[in-house]
Amino acid sequence: MEDLSKLGATSIIHLPDDCLTIIFHGLDCRTDRESFGLTCRRWLHIQNFNRRTLQFECSFSILNPSSLSAKGLDVYTVHIHRLLRRFQHLESLSLCGCAELDDSGLTRLLSYGSNLQKLNLDCCLKVTNYGLSLVASGCPSLTTISLYRCLNITDEGLETLTTACLSLKCINLSYCSQISDKGLKALTQQCRQLQAINVSHCERISGVGFEGCSKSLVHVEAESCKLSLEGVVGIVSGGGIEYLDVSCLSWSPSGDPLRGIGFSSSLKIINFRMCRSVSDASIVAIAKGCTLLEEWNLALCHEVSISGWQAVGLYCQNLKRLHVNRCLNLTDNGLRALRDGCKSLSILYLNGCARVTPLALELFKSHRGDVCIKEEEVMCIKPYSPFR
Repeated sequence: MEDLSKLGATSIIHLPDDCLTIIFHGLDCRTDRESFGLTCRRWLHIQNFNRRTLQFECSFSILNPSSLSAKGLDVYTVHIHRLLRRFQHLESLSLCGCAELDDSGLTRLLSYGSNLQKLNLDCCLKVTNYGLSLVASGCPSLTTISLYRCLNITDEGLETLTTACLSLKCINLSYCSQISDKGLKALTQQCRQLQAINVSHCERISGVGFEGCSKSLVHVEAESCKLSLEGVVGIVSGGGIEYLDVSCLSWSPSGDPLRGIGFSSSLKIINFRMCRSVSDASIVAIAKGCTLLEEWNLALCHEVSISGWQAVGLYCQNLKRLHVNRCLNLTDNGLRALRDGCKSLSILYLNGCARVTPLALELFKSHRGDVCIKEEEVMCIKPYSPFR
């Protein structure tokens, strides 16, 4: 048999790297992509070079922190540098649940983090401001970062991050107990491309740090925060908010916390669940001003009465989903106002409304067969998931 090399014949192993890269990206089967590098060292290099996402399969459970196994600790402490050195062109990295990861585990980002756009450090309990400074120095292209329950991160660390990562668009600071309005202000003033912020359960945030935020900010989650009146004004000051979650707020006993606020006309989804002090005056103002509203959670808003429900029915003509679970002041007349109005309504979450009679409910069903009445209580539907 003649030597193929003498005839100018080639095989797949003679293909240049760019052709092998095209073949790699053309593999639809996950198993094929994962086994691609088993062929030879050169193909392994192609696989490593083109890896864009890395997620550690940590045994840590957010709901059960005690489930972190000893084996998991050894893996993440010993091998993280080796893996970051192997995959040098990552765009997305999740270290979620690596509770024993300390600042030293992030040093490789100084060398290999230049392409990183998304970073998840949820429940990395030992990461401090210094670790965040390593992220800031090594990841200038960062657009999304999640710091859920990073209890050692303070305003100083957040200020360092925002000074370097000016392209940030999404940041999750929920349960970061040491973050205050000072750090929040640095974030909103430095990062003018911000689109989404989660500060839920941050008790030191009153909301004034949002003042002067960019119009690009469209998504704010501030559940169970101690927002002040000025803080709520700050949140809507940019004028671009479309999704607002201020449920379960700890208001001062000074009456309606939303009185006199000019809410953004761009609002599409509002979550007021358990905002028990919200009055009819605020409901009327929001219903009139937010004509694009598609979903409104008013569950457990006990102060909303007939004038509020009438305003919702009259002005919220784009409303598709409405939550009224356990509203003590929703009566038959209020339900009739919703029935006769809200022409775009498709789902009504209703249960536990003691003042609504079975007859009124049946009349609603007969007049509005286009509306699905659901008894379960759910949170507002998010238009997108910026923190996942």
